[in-house]
Amino acid sequence: MRTLFLNPPSFEGFDGGASSRWPASREIESYWYPVWLTYPAGMIPDSKVLDAPPHHVSIEQTVAMANDYELLVLFTSTPGWHVDVKMAEMMKDNNPKLKVAFVGPPVTVEPEKAFRDTKAIDFIVKREFDYQIANYAKGTPLEELPGVSFRKNGHVQHNPEGGVIENLDELPWASKIYKRDLDFTRYNVPFLLHPYISFYTSRGCPAMCTFCLWPQTHSGHRWRLRSIDDIVNECRWALENFPGLKEIFFDDDTFNYKKERTIALCKELKKLNFTWSCTSRVTTDYETLKAMKEAGGRLMIVGYESGDPQILKNIKKGATVDMARRFTKDAHSLGMLVHADFIVGLPGETRDSIQNTINFAKELDCETIQVSIAHPYPGTEFYDYMNKNGLITIDSMTDDKGHQLPNITYPGLDRGELVDWVERFYGEYYFRPKAAWRIVRKALFNGDDRKRLYKEAREYMALRSKRKQFVEEQRRMTSAAFQ
Repeated sequence: MRTLFLNPPSFEGFDGGASSRWPASREIESYWYPVWLTYPAGMIPDSKVLDAPPHHVSIEQTVAMANDYELLVLFTSTPGWHVDVKMAEMMKDNNPKLKVAFVGPPVTVEPEKAFRDTKAIDFIVKREFDYQIANYAKGTPLEELPGVSFRKNGHVQHNPEGGVIENLDELPWASKIYKRDLDFTRYNVPFLLHPYISFYTSRGCPAMCTFCLWPQTHSGHRWRLRSIDDIVNECRWALENFPGLKEIFFDDDTFNYKKERTIALCKELKKLNFTWSCTSRVTTDYETLKAMKEAGGRLMIVGYESGDPQILKNIKKGATVDMARRFTKDAHSLGMLVHADFIVGLPGETRDSIQNTINFAKELDCETIQVSIAHPYPGTEFYDYMNKNGLITIDSMTDDKGHQLPNITYPGLDRGELVDWVERFYGEYYFRPKAAWRIVRKALFNGDDRKRLYKEAREYMALRSKRKQFVEEQRRMTSAAFQ
């Protein structure tokens, strides 16, 4: 079947679909690759991956493609759900013969709701969907596909789920589909070198963080590994086939979870002599970090989440502030950069715990940070906790541009204050002389960085102004309620 794999357009600049663990428009325009869509696309010769957001393909342009395909596979997200449904309906109206499959966390967690919301969906595939989609396109009936839900005789039939994919080496290389269907120069992440590509060396994550979307709704907690030879061969192919490529990013849930495997892989990556970055946990020791650095490792994305010990326990992080201090000190002593992720609004959050986290972030002094608002996505333990305690509001989790807004509230911490704390976090961190000088130095000595930083500064300041307006509106509403 002629198959279109779609990471759909919704909000302008919205990176919410096929690879984003935290669906939202960023403070600074950035895009991750639609990695999950590339594997089944590589199994279907007559297919195409359309990653609409970074290629600036509009909803209207996407809908016009309906007549060119027999099967649409749309990777949906909770924030973009209503737009995704409307677009699928428009494509179905344009081509009534088009079969529509939805994949992604929302339909995995709430399949019945998905079918109630729209008649445009013919079937959904829960969790990993690689072989189910490929086999359906090759003629396998829906009744024979594990993890598939579909309408039958006026009811929704749910096929039993199958096991996870164990042999990841059998899957196609994501990079070959990037080369076939995407313009890799359109992908930008502020802390990665440009241009970059990203793909996985494993699937699943053994960590039990209560808020994390992928392990609980999509890829699971079972950690499965590609062979070292398969990873190295894809890296070699990518370096040969993407002219001007500056970096490969290993976008695993946690790239260096196991010491022995990481060191063995680094030994082979070192032979290729290229620059790469990856995800990491603070449990990684000095010897492993040293092997990574010597093999070309440049930067790590690290989920610190909070600097408050009790908050870390509440979210089952499996790490402590002392581990984080030791890890960061080791990384910096080796010359590795760290992009630090923090979250405001986790269970048990107070003004004091947020300030503890800000102080902790300044103490660590990582090169760049990202501060997210805690979002309780359906299917996560965090969602169950917030729902049970009546802390989820009916408000949208994004604004009209797809930027994060809180849909939670705590005693003494309303929506406006949570947004205000995000801005205070960024302000206290980046307006320190040491942090500001790092940015100025990059702009002074690198023309490409200077242009990039200027664009990023404009985008961030525009969003900052919008957030301040939101905070003021919330304060006025709160004040009016008590008059």
